[in-house]
Amino acid sequence: MDEVEVVVAHSERATLRVGEMFLKVDGDPAHADVEIRAMGMVPVPTPEILWHEAPVLAIAALPGQALGVLGEPSPATPAAWTAAGGVIRTLHDAPLPPWPGQRLEDMAAELDRECAWLLEHAVLPAEVIDRNREIAEAALRPWTPSFIHGDLKLTHVFVDGGEVTGIIDWSEAAPGDAMYDLAILTLGHEECLDDLLAGYGPGAERDVIRAWWSLRSLVVARWLSEHGFDPDAPGCEFDVLRARMQDG
Repeated sequence: MDEVEVVVAHSERATLRVGEMFLKVDGDPAHADVEIRAMGMVPVPTPEILWHEAPVLAIAALPGQALGVLGEPSPATPAAWTAAGGVIRTLHDAPLPPWPGQRLEDMAAELDRECAWLLEHAVLPAEVIDRNREIAEAALRPWTPSFIHGDLKLTHVFVDGGEVTGIIDWSEAAPGDAMYDLAILTLGHEECLDDLLAGYGPGAERDVIRAWWSLRSLVVARWLSEHGFDPDAPGCEFDVLRARMQDG
């Protein structure tokens, strides 16, 4: 071990890299319980669990690199994005986990609440918030639940060449809308959507994916601001919201 690297750290959880091992420290033991159960169920590559002693979960590092980072161009090839689409489709076709997912009415209430906060604090022009609130409505419809990762950020999908070596951070896994996973992975990287869907296959709803881009960016802005992240950094959530103003 040469050093300890802080991967992410805020008031709710922290992840450290120690050599070829990641240590995840979470104040809510339910998160680790879901992560361990989900990784034992999914038919897609995941990291090896080395040990678990609450509140710490130790997992092995994965080979390769993440698909990218929000706000920066993805270093992954189109073939890697296509491979990711195929792996995600395998996940979405798997039997559902036995625990509940988020309820549609709760998501709608959260969207109302967070839009009201954004307007009250004038963090974006009202027309940007209102337009994206309108777009987000397309996501708030009944869906047939799939086994979703629930937090499928670029940094959570590792690839080596044109192969997916593993997907990490399963604490939000649950039954849910498959389009949500596809949206989170391509948030801020719309140019990669075609390659992703080429591997995912039929059934993707582009208008719903775009709606989730808006909804996610609206509801997460306050949390990011309160936990030391900047949603107004180049290429991040506020830029995603501004970009929707150019849509027809």
